[in-house]
Amino acid sequence: MRIKNSGILLLAAILLFSCDKKRVFDEYKSVGSAWHKDSIVTFNLPVLDSTKKYNLFVNIRDNNNYPFNNLFLIVSMEMPNGFTKVDTLEYQMAEPDGTLLGNGFSDIKESKLYYKEDVKFRGNYKVHIKQAVRQSGKIPGVEALEGITDVGFRIEQKD
Repeated sequence: MRIKNSGILLLAAILLFSCDKKRVFDEYKSVGSAWHKDSIVTFNLPVLDSTKKYNLFVNIRDNNNYPFNNLFLIVSMEMPNGFTKVDTLEYQMAEPDGTLLGNGFSDIKESKLYYKEDVKFRGNYKVHIKQAVRQSGKIPGVEALEGITDVGFRIEQKD
């Protein structure tokens, strides 16, 4: 019986990982129950094949406590030559009626947000992600962004 269960688990693991052939890097970091405006989530990327192109994504897990329609992010990519490219990005996170976008069957949704396409890497890179959400008509940023639980970064090999 034990060998049969082990075989089933091994088969399930193989099927799970074989369905995601494009994935090169996929990592999440928890921000707790709220993402503080000064909290920067950092990912140290692996050294990748410099002859291939990749698509990059920011992954967000959020729940029904997320009070906004959009999400503003500041994403910085540190390159091996010391140069840092900074992008300010806006993503729609909910329908006008407040229904969260993304995948998931419970109140936790996962959103795979495009960041860059056709990127070539040469060396060691770091990615830093910070939330930059503000309430309408207010200049200071939201101190603690409720409803975001995890921030991730994903790299997929381009076909």
